[in-house]
Amino acid sequence: MKNILIIEDDKALLETLKSFLDVENFKVITATDGEKGFQLACQEKIDLIVLDLNLPSLSGLEVCKRLRIKGIMLPIIILTGEKKDEIDKVLGLELGADDYLTKPFGTKELLARINAVLRRSKPAAPDVEDYSFGDVYINFKKQVASKGKKDLYLTTKEYGLLKLLISCEGDVVSRETILNEVWGYDKFPTTRTIDTFIHSLRKKIEDNPAQPSHIITVPWSGYKFQK
Repeated sequence: MKNILIIEDDKALLETLKSFLDVENFKVITATDGEKGFQLACQEKIDLIVLDLNLPSLSGLEVCKRLRIKGIMLPIIILTGEKKDEIDKVLGLELGADDYLTKPFGTKELLARINAVLRRSKPAAPDVEDYSFGDVYINFKKQVASKGKKDLYLTTKEYGLLKLLISCEGDVVSRETILNEVWGYDKFPTTRTIDTFIHSLRKKIEDNPAQPSHIITVPWSGYKFQK
């Protein structure tokens, strides 16, 4: 579970974002002023900061600047007002922010930005070329697979989906991440499509697809792979 620090003085917006990200399986820490947010960023285990620019006690720009001077390179998404904040937005990016959103924005857009920034900021995972679990063997490079002595015939998307889950073994992979990584931003299917592919994969690799041992559903969050 990733830890998100939201520094925002609009309490209604703050509560809306916290509630939404809680459902999306993030642990959310909040602050309503810049000084408190800066201290939390220095003291807590944080994976990403959502930072409003217009804050009491310490501006968002100053928070960003102090964090970078201190050597804290956590990814930061800044929240700006309308066009009047264009200069501050540019300054924020120059000070080391990773992305920005202009208010008002949709929660789904924020989620997409968070996932994209987290994906860019994490070390590249070692490429999985071949893998085995139970009596299943898969070679992703050659796209060949077997279960026991029986050949498995997986589609390209099934190989991609299984490779993503295996590369994140033990971690929950959200449906949004699966959409982004396997299908891409320009070809969004519905989450129902993902469920159909998961069902198909289970029928091929699980001993008992109705009670899967390897591809596990995490309610309200997504899926995870366990060996």
